[in-house]
Amino acid sequence: MAKLKIKVVYWALKQQLESEFPDQLDIASEGTPQMTGYFEVTVGDKLVHTKKGGDGYVDNEKKYNKIADAVHDALGD
Repeated sequence: MAKLKIKVVYWALKQQLESEFPDQLDIASEGTPQMTGYFEVTVGDKLVHTKKGGDGYVDNEKKYNKIADAVHDALGD
């Protein structure tokens, strides 16, 4: 099975997702060279979390679960 592509603009979340979904994800992450306010998570081609769109940082379980649920849905779990 091919790994699900995810793009994370925030490195700490990358580590958490890799821990929960070992060997299932192909995560591209990028840090921002300056404070831009961007923090986005794309699962497949779907933007599932955006700080600029009002979601803020992934700083609680509810926000993380929203992303993890999108990964589970995309993987067909």
